[in-house]
Amino acid sequence: MPSNEKLAAALEELRERQADGSRVFASRQFARAARERLISHGFLREVMRGWLLSTDPSTQDGDTTPWFSSFWEFCARYCNERFADAWHLSPEQSLLLHSENTTVPKQVIIYSPEGGNDRVSLLFATSLFTVKEKAMPHARDVETRGAIRVFTSEAALIRVPGEFFRSHRVEAQVVLGQLKDPSNLLVGLLEGGHSVVAGRLVGAFRRIGRSPIADEIANVMKKADHDVRELDPFEEGAMVEAPPRSTSAIESRLRVLWASARDYVTNEFPTRSGLPKNVDAYLREVDDTYKLDAYHSLSIEGYRVTPGLIARVVSGEWNQEQETVDRENKDALAARGYYLAFLRVRETVGRIVGSRGDRRLLRAAHREWYREMFSPNVDAGLLAPSMLAGYRTHPVYLRGSRHVPPRSEAVADAMSCLFDLIEGEPSPAVRAVLGHWLVGYVHPFPDGNGRIARFLMNVLLAEGGYPWTIIRVEQRDAYMNALEVASVNNDVRPFASFIADQMSLTKTR
Repeated sequence: MPSNEKLAAALEELRERQADGSRVFASRQFARAARERLISHGFLREVMRGWLLSTDPSTQDGDTTPWFSSFWEFCARYCNERFADAWHLSPEQSLLLHSENTTVPKQVIIYSPEGGNDRVSLLFATSLFTVKEKAMPHARDVETRGAIRVFTSEAALIRVPGEFFRSHRVEAQVVLGQLKDPSNLLVGLLEGGHSVVAGRLVGAFRRIGRSPIADEIANVMKKADHDVRELDPFEEGAMVEAPPRSTSAIESRLRVLWASARDYVTNEFPTRSGLPKNVDAYLREVDDTYKLDAYHSLSIEGYRVTPGLIARVVSGEWNQEQETVDRENKDALAARGYYLAFLRVRETVGRIVGSRGDRRLLRAAHREWYREMFSPNVDAGLLAPSMLAGYRTHPVYLRGSRHVPPRSEAVADAMSCLFDLIEGEPSPAVRAVLGHWLVGYVHPFPDGNGRIARFLMNVLLAEGGYPWTIIRVEQRDAYMNALEVASVNNDVRPFASFIADQMSLTKTR
C-alpha cells in the first residue's frame, strides 16, 4: 500500500476515535503501525508511556495549547482507567473548580484508596500526584463536574486548611457567596465534630456579610455542645465582599475579581477631568492613530481530524510542510474588517460622549464591532454566516496560556455581569483596564477577542478624558505576560502598570 494510503488509513482510525469528541487516548487503542505513523506525522503526541494526545501537524514546538485544552480530559480518562470510580480531586482543587477558576494547574492531587503516593510527570511541567487514602469519602460528599470527580463545595470547605482563605481569597469568596443554606455544611461539621473549622467558617461568612449563615452555624454547633470560637480566616485589611446570592458562579467570580483589583488600577492612573470637551478634536486625534493601532490580532485554534484532510492525504495533495493558504487575501480581509470595526468604534466614542457618558450603549456596540470585523471574511465565503451570530457556543483555548476561558454556557451571564460592572464603576481608568482584562478573560467571541478588548478599553479611556492608547507590537510579550498574571494569579497589578506605561508613550491631548 502506498505511504499516502497508509497514512490516510491511520487518519481514518484516528477520526473514528475522535467521533465522540475525545482528544486523549490510551496507546492500546491504536494498532502499532498506525500509532507510529500518526506520531511521526504529528497527528499524535505521547503524553506519557501508554497515553497519547491528538495534535495538529502545524503545531510548533513549545505550543502548549493542545495539551492545556486536553488537560482535564486526560486527568479524567487516566484516573478512570487506573482507579475506576474510586478517586477524587483534593479539596483545594475542588473549590477552585467550583469557583470557576479554570486555570490549568501545575499539579493536580488525586486521592484514591489505590493511590501510590507517586508523582506522574506530564507535558509542559504539569503533573499528577496520587495520594493513598484509607477509604473514599461518603457518597454525598463527592460529585462529578464534567468528567472530574470533586468534593462538593460544603465538603471541601470543611476539609481545606485555613491558609486557603488567604492564598485563594477570590475563590473562597465565590464559593462562600454561592451557598444559600448551611444545612449540608452543618451535617459534615456535626458528624465530624469540627468545632475549629466551624469557628473559621463562621468568621468567613460574617466577613463577607452573610451573618445569618454565620449565626446559624454557630448556634447549631453550640446547641450540639461544641465550643465554637469565631475566627476570621481572611487577611486583615484584604478586600472581601459577597456577591449577590442570586448570581451564577461566573458572575460572582467577576464581581469579586473586579472589587479586589480596582484599587490597584486607581493607584496607577492620574485623575482626569472626564468627557472630552472638544469631541471633534478628540476624534481627529483618534483618526491619526489608526494606522499604528491596526496591527494587533488574536487568533484561536482548534484541533480535529476531518474527512477533507484524509481525502487530501489520499490524493497526495496534503503537504506537511505548508498547507495551501491564501495568506495575502486573508491578511487583506482582516485589515478590511479591522477598518470597518474601527469606524464603528469611532462612532461609539462620539455617541457615548454625545450622550454624556451613557455606557449602556456598549452592550450592543461591542457586538456591532465584532460583526464588522468578520463580515469581509463572510462575504468572501471564507467563514460561515453563523460566525456573525455573536458569542461563542464552543470552548476556546489560548495559545501558550494556562488560563482557560469560561464554559460557553457561562459566557452570556459573564458578559452581562461585566457590563453591569462597567456601568456601575465610577473610575474611568478602572472601567477601561478591568474591562479590557475581563473581555480577554471571558473570551466571549469565536475570534477577535483581543481586538474587541482593546477597542473597549479605548472607548472607555476616551470617555474618561484619557488619550487613545496603542499597545505596541514590540511590547507584545510583556502585554501577554501581564494578562497571564492577571488571569492565572488574580493579580492585575502588572497589567494596570503596563497599560499606564503604554499610555505615557501616547501623545496626550
